[in-house]
Amino acid sequence: MRILIADDHDLVRETLSAYLENAGGAEVALASSLPETLKVGAEQGPFDLLLLDYNMPGMMGLEGLDKAIEAGVAKGVAILSGNAPANLAQDAVDRGAIGYLPKTMTAQSLVHAVRFMLAGETFVPVSHMAGNADQNPLAQQLSRREAEVLNGLCRGLANKEIARELDLQEVTIKLHVRTLCKKLEAKNRTHAAMIAKEAGLF
Repeated sequence: MRILIADDHDLVRETLSAYLENAGGAEVALASSLPETLKVGAEQGPFDLLLLDYNMPGMMGLEGLDKAIEAGVAKGVAILSGNAPANLAQDAVDRGAIGYLPKTMTAQSLVHAVRFMLAGETFVPVSHMAGNADQNPLAQQLSRREAEVLNGLCRGLANKEIARELDLQEVTIKLHVRTLCKKLEAKNRTHAAMIAKEAGLF
């Protein structure tokens, strides 16, 4: 997989690049502004995925997303952000982004999210979705950790993978899955994921 990381912070670029090259097996290119992103895209693209920093020079909010998509820099574009408006994730997806990645994500979560998007899915953490805990009645029943575990179930991850992603013991994930099934009145983990998706949680 070929990924272009566009961010104006050297440390963020290098850290993300190391994550994706070492854990994800990706071939990574870098850019530090929107003009440079468009230039690299024209010269080396299209990439499989573009991770685009929301606050990078030249972005002007989501106008930069529009330009990157229009230029065909990558097959899919995801927004990266450390500090953004609450509705940004939904706005970005509405404008054609295939994901939203907070910079607070762990390395393992980032790699899982990237693989998820490369498989053709849209990735947005439950806490950043329009149907989040403040608005979705189903989400109001869940703790933050339960929502994270449910997110993993919806992405088809095994308990062991969810445990690794959340830095928890596998037995803890099993307990959360059992609790989720009770709260959602689901017969099993697959049924729980179906209920969550039908409710618009993921």
